Amino acid sequence: MNSSIVIALPKIDDAKKIRTILNRHGFSVAAVCSTASTALASMSELDGGILICGYKLTDRYYQDVLEDIPSYFEMLLLASGRVIAEAPTSVLTVEMPMKVSDLVNTVDMMLSQIERRLKKEKRKPKTRSWKEQNYISNAKFLLMERNHLSEEDAYRYIQKCSMDSGTNMVETAQMVLMLLYDEV
Repeated sequence: MNSSIVIALPKIDDAKKIRTILNRHGFSVAAVCSTASTALASMSELDGGILICGYKLTDRYYQDVLEDIPSYFEMLLLASGRVIAEAPTSVLTVEMPMKVSDLVNTVDMMLSQIERRLKKEKRKPKTRSWKEQNYISNAKFLLMERNHLSEEDAYRYIQKCSMDSGTNMVETAQMVLMLLYDEV
């Protein structure tokens, strides 16, 4: 996945200046806009990333945008200290007027966190559907019954065959079922 940056500020020139700053520091900005609707449309076409947003856009306040922001995006609010004090904890902030280093460091930290979270999610085993789980259970049952294996040994057998053949557990279970049914 590629994390993207969308900048939404009421003054498009300010958004362009921030894009220039981020570009100079090696970040790629996918979209620059002045309305929440344009920002949301841009985000819907991207895999995920950061929305850098002002307190009030031309069509909505940041709180309203926060309600509609895709789950795969995080918000970085650029606002005054007063607004930041009232911002929800789920929103990272940089106080205006901002220091370039604060913006760059915050964006870098956010993108790093997003990448770490995505890597962690990729490592999680995906949950199997009932049908897929049923193939594995039936293959285990047949191995237990015909080969007098324990449930754990039957599972390990399917797992080992899966690794040896380079197929996933479900495909291996289906092959075991076909082979054992052919013996009947």
